Amino acid sequence: MSFCCGASMIGTKGTLRHFRTHIHNVPILFCPVCHRVDVHYMVENEYEILADYAHGDGAAEVDFCDYVEQEELELHENCVNHECEDPMDVVHSQIDIALDLLGFAKNVGDAEWEKQLKQRLGVLNLRRNKLKKRRASNGTVR
Repeated sequence: MSFCCGASMIGTKGTLRHFRTHIHNVPILFCPVCHRVDVHYMVENEYEILADYAHGDGAAEVDFCDYVEQEELELHENCVNHECEDPMDVVHSQIDIALDLLGFAKNVGDAEWEKQLKQRLGVLNLRRNKLKKRRASNGTVR
């Protein structure tokens, strides 16, 4: 699993900017708490090479999939959640993981970690409440 600031990162594809070049469909990991984005470690070298060549050629846009073959399952098999999942399920999964980690942090007596996890739970709770409110306004109940 890929973790960031106490939350597991979500596997997805996204567009990244390298100087003036936009590279589409890059396998990335996204943190739902702090919004950190990392290129997936299994394609990091390929991304850097493609980004350097595309920038050197002056390309405004390139599609990662056109230049690099990849197996979707292999890339995201270590991710707890994926972007195609229901956002509410993702938030609930992230909250469950954070609560498990909080229990462990309490058992080992790590007060700083407990504090960080409580902050992350607060962020995740806000996100859950926004999703609930959005669903209620759209007439979708879950």
